[in-house]
Amino acid sequence: MYKKPSPQLTIDDFILPFAGSLSAENRWVQLANIIPWDEFEKEYAFMFPSDRGNVAKPVRMALGALIIQARCGYTDRETVQQIAENPYLQYFIGLKEYQVTNPFTPVTMVKFRKRFNAERLAAINECILKAVTEEKDRQKALRKKQDEDHHDDDQNVTGTVEVCESAEEKAEENENPAEKPNQGTLILDATCTPADMRYPTDLGLLNEAREKLDEIIDTLHADSGKKEKRPRTYREKARKDYLHVSKQRSPRKNQLRQAVKKQLQYCRRNLGIADRMLEQAKETASLNRRHQNLLIVIRKLIEQQTDMYKMKCQRVADRIVSLHQPHVRPIVRGKAGAAVEFGAKVAISLEKGYCRIEKLSWDPYNEAATFIESVESYKQRNGYYPEAVLADRIYRNRDNLAYCKEHGIRLSGPRLGRPLAKSLMKKAEKKIERLDAQERNAVEGKFGEGKRKYGLSRIYAKLKETAESVIFLQFLVMNLERRLRVLFVQILLKVFSRDYRAVLAG
Repeated sequence: MYKKPSPQLTIDDFILPFAGSLSAENRWVQLANIIPWDEFEKEYAFMFPSDRGNVAKPVRMALGALIIQARCGYTDRETVQQIAENPYLQYFIGLKEYQVTNPFTPVTMVKFRKRFNAERLAAINECILKAVTEEKDRQKALRKKQDEDHHDDDQNVTGTVEVCESAEEKAEENENPAEKPNQGTLILDATCTPADMRYPTDLGLLNEAREKLDEIIDTLHADSGKKEKRPRTYREKARKDYLHVSKQRSPRKNQLRQAVKKQLQYCRRNLGIADRMLEQAKETASLNRRHQNLLIVIRKLIEQQTDMYKMKCQRVADRIVSLHQPHVRPIVRGKAGAAVEFGAKVAISLEKGYCRIEKLSWDPYNEAATFIESVESYKQRNGYYPEAVLADRIYRNRDNLAYCKEHGIRLSGPRLGRPLAKSLMKKAEKKIERLDAQERNAVEGKFGEGKRKYGLSRIYAKLKETAESVIFLQFLVMNLERRLRVLFVQILLKVFSRDYRAVLAG
């Protein structure tokens, strides 16, 4: 059940238990004014078609709590406690007056993350960026109107000719909107958002699978009423065999191979015992959903490890690196700090300081394949192609270069083939290459900002859906932060100009 709340809360409507009022210049108040809450209300209400049951939390409370958590890096429990202690946070999530009790429980945060999946957060991000673009257009039109009002009548002939030429150009653009010249710059790049998991090894994964199978066998044995003696699984011996190799600083390859073989044998034995007990118990067996999912993952893990052991290789399709996060895959990055990372690979585009996620996948992919789709999305949003696309060297394949040549787009980076010596490059080419590198640093800074401040360096959500929503939410919060910084700069400029005029008048 969902009940539409009253019209959007304003700062004057918030009731404090003590004398005073909230400051309109507070960052949470300003951030609440930026977000168009009412536009998200309609789609959010469709998630609760029934008219029965408890009333769901409003969209401002659900999304606001997630934004607070992503912006401050709180846990679920800490987020609820901070909201209960801070009147500005209570205003931000839409409460009408300050209350001492918690507005919701920490478990509700998990439900909020499931409601706002990756697709909804991407739509919310687009809505906010669209509002930013519309506001810029309004400010541009207002400045143009002011310039026209203050324009002198005795302008010179050159100015009149320029105005006429610009009017003719705009008329031509209106007649042929599909043939607008290329404008703007698009920056593309990709990164990995590591999941919260320990570094996986074949031996460690097999040992963990064996322990979980032992746990499942104990559960099935207890459910059977312990009528028969528990099947023997050699858990103590298997543990000793594992520790004998894992505690060595640098075990030899043949030792590791022998240890993996032993753990595989233990796992196959335990899996066979669990299957026999399940077949005998049939309907009386009561494995919970967690154990059922673990059994499915462990079966696939044993198959993969058996194939790699027989083939004497370290590669297999859809390789499992975590029992509790089977969707995570190894992403080969080739970086100095970590050659391989384990998490989702995210390709983003940066336009005028605001970022969008172009593709998120848990499987490794070549980010150059997202180039054409990203440029076409830019064309669909703005009505014209970008003048230049700044990207890594990996994006400069033949297909992308041919596409850029067809649409008159300049793609940064060196040409294909043997690189030219610095002495043979023209001075203008060197300058353009240097400027492109400087401008492309913005996307690297965006990755650094997200990983140092907003938690993209370690995703703590365990489920695939909630982890994706956390990643999308982090980029949404970064866009809101940039919008807030621009707003504060505008406020400071207005204050400075007002004080400056007062000084001149005095």
